[in-house]
Amino acid sequence: MSQGPRDIEDLIELMARLPGLGPRSARRAVLQLIKKRALLLVPLADAMQQVAATARECVVCGNVGTTEVCEICTSEKRATGEICVVEDVADLWAMERGGVFKGRYHVLGGTLSALDAVGPDELRIPRLLTRVRDEGIAEVILALNATVDGQTTAHYIAEQLEPMGIAVTSLAQGVPIGGELDYLDDGTISAALRARKAL
Repeated sequence: MSQGPRDIEDLIELMARLPGLGPRSARRAVLQLIKKRALLLVPLADAMQQVAATARECVVCGNVGTTEVCEICTSEKRATGEICVVEDVADLWAMERGGVFKGRYHVLGGTLSALDAVGPDELRIPRLLTRVRDEGIAEVILALNATVDGQTTAHYIAEQLEPMGIAVTSLAQGVPIGGELDYLDDGTISAALRARKAL
């Protein structure tokens, strides 16, 4: 095989490693990029090179940005005394899209998992406890996924925070707005029933 096709195959293999893309989707994406080289491929390559050079993890919360401390952590308007704990950066960005939470975040970098040998020290739990003490936090909101590992992690964090005497809350779980009961799984319906409230 000549050098040209090998380069293209290497790109397809790399793209196929991305979440949500398999070999077929990666091949289609690469062919589209090549067809629209000036419009897509060249700007994408430039943007990727720029991000590779400048992207870094916030040393305070774990968010991804281009500075050592992210804009959320440096904003005085965000110093509300609330920290929202999320599993990863994608969850933080999802919360920000909602535009409702005005406090600061803490990205754990995963969840506790005995099967995968992930303990508190492999996550940013010790750093969270330090932040709660040092930043005068009044409430920790646990916005972790409703999985077994997510809930195990939430319970562990709540136990660690209990002696500090601060409020520990979690996101409500249950039926989404616009959701139909017939399409929901049993766990979601059970959570919604347990979290019912008066009208």
